[in-house]
Amino acid sequence: MGKNAVPAPVTELIESLSQLPGIGPKTASRLAFYLLRGKSELALRLAETLQGLVEKTRFCSVCYNVTEEDPCPICTDEVRDQSIICVVEDPMDVLAIERTDQYVGVYHVLQGSLSPLEGIFAEDLRIAELEARVRQHEIHEIILATNPTSEGDYTAAYLLQRLKPLNIRVTRLGRGLPMGGDLEYADAITLTRALEGRQEL
Repeated sequence: MGKNAVPAPVTELIESLSQLPGIGPKTASRLAFYLLRGKSELALRLAETLQGLVEKTRFCSVCYNVTEEDPCPICTDEVRDQSIICVVEDPMDVLAIERTDQYVGVYHVLQGSLSPLEGIFAEDLRIAELEARVRQHEIHEIILATNPTSEGDYTAAYLLQRLKPLNIRVTRLGRGLPMGGDLEYADAITLTRALEGRQEL
């Protein structure tokens, strides 16, 4: 295929799509050409949605969950128990736990998990901010709800070490969750049992 066989805008779209997790060059090409085949309305709507995503969303300055308002509605909800913080890796984990309709506390989103092999260290996550929250507010319990993966377990162990000097109750989700899975894929019943069966560390 000649160098100029595909117009530059299409090539740029394919390159951008292929940077998304789980989307390789072939899938990116299929998506790009799908949008080109008479789907101009969808393409324009997608462009507007992405622009709105960038312009209207941010991370909460308290819990670092994705939000339109700062602080987010969960952090400002007076009905929720502000003394219990559930620590998760990603905003998708917040959605998964909220689906259970059982958790009444607030959250702290780390924005990832520790993975030295991938170059992700403590300073790359919102760990210092978690410590600051615990020091500044009357917190009764920290629930470590990192994923049941090697990175999630390593992150939980590291957090426990950092939080122990603060003399606070630290628990971990019960092991109703399958090892190697992600919270976002767990069903509500499994997550509810994991919350109820959390163990003190």
